[in-house]
Amino acid sequence: MAEQPATTTDLTYEAATARLEDIIRRLDSGEAGLRETLNLCQEGRTMVEFCAGELDAVGKGLEELRLDELVARLEAGASGSASS
Repeated sequence: MAEQPATTTDLTYEAATARLEDIIRRLDSGEAGLRETLNLCQEGRTMVEFCAGELDAVGKGLEELRLDELVARLEAGASGSASS
C-alpha cells in the first residue's frame, strides 16, 4: 500500500493534494482490495477535509486583507477631503 502522512498537522496543502492524486490513481487502477479501498476512502476524506480547511483559512485571510485595504483607502480619502 502507498505511504500515508503521519498526521494532518505535518501536512501542507500541496502534500495533501498530491496524496489525494495518489489515492485516486490507486482506486482507479482497480487493484485495491476491499479493506485497502475502505482505508483509502477514509484517508481521502481526511485529505479533502484538510484541504477544505486550508482553502477556507486562506479565503478568510484574503477577505481580511481586502477589508484592511478598503479601510486604508477610506481613511486616505477622508483625510484627503478634510484638507480641502
